[in-house]
Amino acid sequence: MKISNVWKGLMVVCLAVFLAACQGSAEEEKTTSENSSEDTDGNAELSGNVVIDGSGTVYPLMARLAEEYMINEQEGVSVEVSRAGTSAGFEKYLVEDGTDFNNASREIKEEEQEKAEELGIDTKEIKVALDGLTFVIHKDNDWAQEMTEEELIDVFLADSDTTNWSDINEEWPDEPIQTYGPNENHGTYEFFFENILEEQDLKEDTNLQQEYSTLVNLIADDVNGIAFFGFGYYVNNQDDIQAVHVDFGDGPVEPSLDTIAEDGDYAPFTRPVFTYLNENLAQEKEEVLDFAMYVLNNMNEFAGETGFAPIPEDEIAESIEQLEGLN
Repeated sequence: MKISNVWKGLMVVCLAVFLAACQGSAEEEKTTSENSSEDTDGNAELSGNVVIDGSGTVYPLMARLAEEYMINEQEGVSVEVSRAGTSAGFEKYLVEDGTDFNNASREIKEEEQEKAEELGIDTKEIKVALDGLTFVIHKDNDWAQEMTEEELIDVFLADSDTTNWSDINEEWPDEPIQTYGPNENHGTYEFFFENILEEQDLKEDTNLQQEYSTLVNLIADDVNGIAFFGFGYYVNNQDDIQAVHVDFGDGPVEPSLDTIAEDGDYAPFTRPVFTYLNENLAQEKEEVLDFAMYVLNNMNEFAGETGFAPIPEDEIAESIEQLEGLN
């Protein structure tokens, strides 16, 4: 039986349509696989970059989380963590195409929030840990290991009459006190200036530094020095420096993971630390939102080893729920 030319034509057309459909399906499957492949555990494999800057105090915790994320969670994502300081970090965050996150050892200021609104940047504040402002001295300083809150403040105040150790206690050395601290780029400086000194001037000869490691070395070399910074930089350098136990009125309190809490024995010198997420970028870049969720789910696990007290679980659950709304 012969097949007419018409039927032959129809068969060719149908075959072409079938092949095109198969090819289209294959291309669609390939594209889907390229954009969001899955690993053996069923998690989406992501790629891209996450850029973080800001607080030197928060840096050890965020760097640890970034390391774990890249090794164990998303090998295809590069998470870059820098430490310009809270204020300097906000300058990099609050610009077009700025950083994805800004770590901060203080809350965002009103003028910074206003700038975010002008730029159309939706910021999400994430409380990542609790830190204790710690005063540190030389290992051989055996006289100022316990001080009252008022004595510590007087040491740093410009208008104070305290210049020598003997001004605090006549039995202490009649030697000038050298004060040290982080510079104005850091939220730790701003917290100390605004919350502890209540915006009164520091002594003019206070040696302010950008790098916390420099401050540790300066105190380790100066038996008459005293510095302030976050608890983590003390706890990781206990072989070289010691912490002052602070008497807030009920006896000396040692800064520790047990005493640092917003309602704990070290509460007057306890502060929350944060990272600020650019929600716009989190909605545009899946890897940014994924890392934010990873931080919330894992930050308490690494808080202690990097010198921070953990955040209550109910606060974490509330932040997770808010971020899930960005999907």
